Amino acid sequence: MSDNGKIALVTGGGTGIGKAVALALAGAGYQVVVTGRRQAALDEVVASAGGNMVAIPSDLTDPDSVAALFAAVKQRFGRLDVLFNNAGTNAPPIPLEELTPAQWKAVVDTNISGVFYCTQEAFRIMKDQSPRGGRIINNGSISATTPRPNSAPYTASKHAVLGLTKSTSLDGRKYDIACGQIDIGNTETPMAAKMKSGVLQPDLSIKVEPTFDVKHVADAVLYMASLPLDANVLNLTVMATKMPLTGRG
Repeated sequence: MSDNGKIALVTGGGTGIGKAVALALAGAGYQVVVTGRRQAALDEVVASAGGNMVAIPSDLTDPDSVAALFAAVKQRFGRLDVLFNNAGTNAPPIPLEELTPAQWKAVVDTNISGVFYCTQEAFRIMKDQSPRGGRIINNGSISATTPRPNSAPYTASKHAVLGLTKSTSLDGRKYDIACGQIDIGNTETPMAAKMKSGVLQPDLSIKVEPTFDVKHVADAVLYMASLPLDANVLNLTVMATKMPLTGRG
């Protein structure tokens, strides 16, 4: 594989969107670090890449684990050019009043605190490296603006990611750090498998929803990552054309 001299870190890189993006970045010549909790899944992605990729497991809900991850990236590669904050989790789709504090905390700890910890560590590397700066891309989800029924923890966390993206974009300017967000609707991954059997709608009906190839998500992230640091995609939505999002479904 070719090497473009740039280093990328993909969280939640063992499956789904993270895997697709990691493979696309490696194919485009990035040296890619994939991280997540499951070493076996990460190793499978590294093996399928055929080069330009290493796995470093971490627990993104633990700030010490995140600090160790970024220290390892810096020690091995000396810099970081792209961070794709992709790792995320969800709570069971049950009524809001039935959610437990533990279920709420698990989502918030991963989807927003983990993103913040990674962003903070990326800043610490990117602002002092030479050439200075880098790019952070957050996986926001359609839920960053539009909720589904019974999704309070996930929706709240993704709305928070949108705010963090804007703050990161603003605070990164003085360090030549660009930050943008990709909101993805119904891409073809194991997490979206339920779309084919039907999901709950706002009118409480159950409907099958269309999906689309995750390759198009990877291509979109690759485009965002490839821009020079004086240009930025702040928000980008990639979705199944006929998913019930706009209008009244």
